[in-house]
Amino acid sequence: MRTIKGPGLFLAQFAGEGAPFNSFAAITKWAAGCGYRGVQLPSWDARLFDLEKAAASQDYCDEIRGVAAENGVEITELSTHLQGQLVAVHPAYDVAFDGFAAPAVRGNPKARQEWAVDQVTKALTASRRLGLSAMASFSGALAWPYIYPWPQRPAGLVEEAFDELARRWRPILDHAEDQGVDICYEIHPGEDLHDGISYEMFLERTGNHARANMLYDPSHYVLQHLDYLQNIDIYHERIRMFHVKDAELNPTGRQGVYGGFQSWVNRAGRFRSLGDGQVDFGAVFSKLTQYGFDGWAVVEWECCLKHPEDGAREGAEFVQAHIIRVTEKAFDDFAGAGTDRAANRRMLGLEA
Repeated sequence: MRTIKGPGLFLAQFAGEGAPFNSFAAITKWAAGCGYRGVQLPSWDARLFDLEKAAASQDYCDEIRGVAAENGVEITELSTHLQGQLVAVHPAYDVAFDGFAAPAVRGNPKARQEWAVDQVTKALTASRRLGLSAMASFSGALAWPYIYPWPQRPAGLVEEAFDELARRWRPILDHAEDQGVDICYEIHPGEDLHDGISYEMFLERTGNHARANMLYDPSHYVLQHLDYLQNIDIYHERIRMFHVKDAELNPTGRQGVYGGFQSWVNRAGRFRSLGDGQVDFGAVFSKLTQYGFDGWAVVEWECCLKHPEDGAREGAEFVQAHIIRVTEKAFDDFAGAGTDRAANRRMLGLEA
């Protein structure tokens, strides 16, 4: 067993125009002041990080690692959630997702996808330069508009979508192998990889690629009414990243999993700050520790009620309290009799 690292903080929801959230130096100093030891860095946010420079320059990567260390934190991983989303976009979402891309490729799905692949590829190279072993991402989605089987899905539709999704990601995964970096897909509604079965469908089509791994976030499983603890039992060998985020699902006679098109505050399923939702994090941390997960426990703040700075500060304390420092000895060692094989055989009524 190994001890989980943390607490870490995903910076995407905190970056902004005002200090201390508008520069890498300032936001890492703030995060350390909240009690964090690591930060997960959104690779698309130019206020905090220059992806082009990081992919090309070891000096730049050494510089930002130094800034982080000087402020008392380290970079846990890069995130390419927004760019990964654009690797595969169903036309129904072209307008909604165009804002994730660089202005020069908006309105041009083919150019946008090529840009996204280039971005994810560069982030993998930058991850290696930063000394990181994993990168977070979304898979994107071609089949998601057909998640509910009405009207009846034509035969082969889903298979074709997953074949194409794997075809697009396979060269990126091969580059990840060259860089020695895992791609950890956040299993997330809105992505074709939204639960264990859909992840398996993708994994099979990539030839069970060693770099096609998982970002575990129990909040998305609560909202799907999926067993988030058994999920660890099944996929622990593929779980290489951990978002610590809480959620609750309170179905009523008027709404359930789909939420009735309501705002986050008014949905039956909604994200909450750590400790305010329904996730049994004691059990989550125990299972991950049992299976030897030694990555970072990264707080992702998404709460429909609480102020983000309060959620961040409380989140650091929450994670620190849940990290299990693994034991180096068995609790009953004090009662060991120090027997040998001959004694063991005598205890079994066998000849010594």
